[in-house]
Amino acid sequence: MQVYKRKEGQEQPFWKFGPFKIRLPFVHYRWESAEFVQALIMFVVSLGMIPLLQEHLGLPYEVALAYVFIGGLGFMLPSLLGVAMVPGWITAAIPVVVIYLGNFEPGPEAIQGLFALQFTVFLIFFILGVTKLGGKLVAVVPNSLKAGILIGAGLAAIIGEIEAGGRLVSTPFSLIIGSLIAIYILFSLSFKDLVKKHKLAAKIANYGLVPAMIIAMVIGWMVSEYPVPNIEWGITQPAFAEMWGYLPFVVGFPGIDVFLLAIPTALIAYIIAFGDIIVGNTLLERANKVRKDEWIDTGIDRTHLVTALRNLIHSFFAPYPGLAGPLWTPVQATVTERYRHGRKAMESIHSGMGTFWIAGFIALFILPLVTMFQPVLPIALALTLIITGYVCISVGIEQVHTTTERGVAGVMAVVLAIHGAEFGLLAGIALYFLVEKTSLFKKSKSEETDEEAEEKKIS
Repeated sequence: MQVYKRKEGQEQPFWKFGPFKIRLPFVHYRWESAEFVQALIMFVVSLGMIPLLQEHLGLPYEVALAYVFIGGLGFMLPSLLGVAMVPGWITAAIPVVVIYLGNFEPGPEAIQGLFALQFTVFLIFFILGVTKLGGKLVAVVPNSLKAGILIGAGLAAIIGEIEAGGRLVSTPFSLIIGSLIAIYILFSLSFKDLVKKHKLAAKIANYGLVPAMIIAMVIGWMVSEYPVPNIEWGITQPAFAEMWGYLPFVVGFPGIDVFLLAIPTALIAYIIAFGDIIVGNTLLERANKVRKDEWIDTGIDRTHLVTALRNLIHSFFAPYPGLAGPLWTPVQATVTERYRHGRKAMESIHSGMGTFWIAGFIALFILPLVTMFQPVLPIALALTLIITGYVCISVGIEQVHTTTERGVAGVMAVVLAIHGAEFGLLAGIALYFLVEKTSLFKKSKSEETDEEAEEKKIS
């Protein structure tokens, strides 16, 4: 139960603090047991950032774990400050960030490079949030470039897992089976029919990636693709003191040349993140149509400001290859779906989302859970990237409607996936002006879409 109660049809109670709306568990919303249980398993995905921190920044495991704790604090901020979204990384941008980090040696140089990137991402979110220009900026980006960014990020995510040296080669059984199960549960039309007909399928669907992740981990242990965990008891002790030696205050801050190098990757990360905001708001609007007992504030400007704050914190205290994104799509979809079942199922959208990451942060302190999942962290990250790749490619294809747009987007996506953000953007912009524009100074004439052509044939 909570102290403040919501009246029928009104917004969940909060304390006003400038542009933010502060909400606390047990004060402004109740604790949701289903999200608590789900978070005790799904928190392992946040630990999945550790292998990237070790590989690309050269961090020891204990220091990387301390970075994850900083990330856990950031995950709780959106719900605390009035954003009705389950936050995550800018997951689709991770492969592009990894390509960017290839310009630096692991260690101080890579930490400086990642600081420059994440601080630039902070500036973009902050400026666009304060000026309320976020929606307008993305609106002027041509469809072909949006599609090229999304498809390229999706390709890079999947290629990174299945190429020589990727995780598919070393862990084929757990990764293939886990990926197929995850895709089936999340996207299959036949499984959606099962959800309508059978309660068990509906319960499985409510937990999103969790069933696939558990099965993949068990298979990995059974076929010895991953070592059996050495479970320890007690409270997790991340190396916060040692972490200081791996922060920009000690390793140094980057020069202007590094910031200039980071700009293309930062712009791509923002465009991907804005796409996540649109997806999150769409899910909330669908829920709003069903739940008339609560009005949900889906302010994009507040989302920008809170995401900016999280990236600022990460920049100085835990530079992150995943960056700080506004939405964790699978969990947002799972929470909003359960929310649609009524007030008894979930008292408020904020109670479900607030409970999830508070529980996820608590789980980081439970040493038996952390040590149990430690050997299989790569599979958690791999499944997240593959599902993200699938979604990005699917959504990216939806952006383009003509043959010309598809050609520009396809070439841009391949260049981006192979050579990185700067070359991908240059290729996309060059092709847009050379192929799509009928005049350098006039708006392009709209090409006949496939649907319009089909309608002409019929008539």
